[in-house]
Amino acid sequence: MTGGPSLASLYAMTITASAAGAVRTAVSGPGVRTLLKEATARFARADGHGRGALVAYGAFAAVDLLATARSPRGARRAAKPLLMPALASYALRRRTPRAGEPERAPKALVAGLACATVGDTALLWDEREAAFLTGMAAFLGTQLSYTAGMAGQLGGLRGIRDRPAPALGCLAAWAAANAALAPTLPAALRLPTAGYSLALAAMGAAALGVGGKVAVGAASFLASDLLIGLQAAGHEFPSQEVLIMAGYILGQYLIATGWAEAAEAAA
Repeated sequence: MTGGPSLASLYAMTITASAAGAVRTAVSGPGVRTLLKEATARFARADGHGRGALVAYGAFAAVDLLATARSPRGARRAAKPLLMPALASYALRRRTPRAGEPERAPKALVAGLACATVGDTALLWDEREAAFLTGMAAFLGTQLSYTAGMAGQLGGLRGIRDRPAPALGCLAAWAAANAALAPTLPAALRLPTAGYSLALAAMGAAALGVGGKVAVGAASFLASDLLIGLQAAGHEFPSQEVLIMAGYILGQYLIATGWAEAAEAAA
């Protein structure tokens, strides 16, 4: 024979329902929205240096490089998607507040870092062609954003006009690399790779027009992507993944910090 629920069971059910209702109210209520708003404001609040964000970037980079040495993909790489948001926070916090003037965000840099975050996440879990192409499309957004900002805001176009040889050399290197790698790439990747690498070379040319840390960072970024191209073409060697990430992490750091410094110098 079965009886009705005991008093203890009813009490437990009541407590559970009340707790669930409280969680739903908290998640959907103004409290969480306020917390998210405050977190976003803190993430982007200008302080004139952004050192805390750079410390976070360094910590995430160290964790990710150690994880990459053990497993190129999977849950161990959880720090990877946090790298570029940390640099974006640096770029936003680095701004120096000036009385009576609106704070200007480095839009092209932040947009490029946002696209890179999407690309990092897409490439995190598997090596299949769809993931590779998704990551490539996201990083195409990064290259286009960087090129526009470097050419315009940072004076890269003016630098190319004054010193065209480095930019022409960058485009010549693009042609040579594609001629060498294209025959060994899968047919479905040849055209996307040529298009993406052209955008990458254009970013490198704009960075060379800017010079300084931005140019060195772009060169490191290009070297990292060249290693990815070799990998996609079947040319692999030990520690390749670690070298790819090291070049990428260094390149993005130098581009972001050099960008902030160049923008301040031009202001």
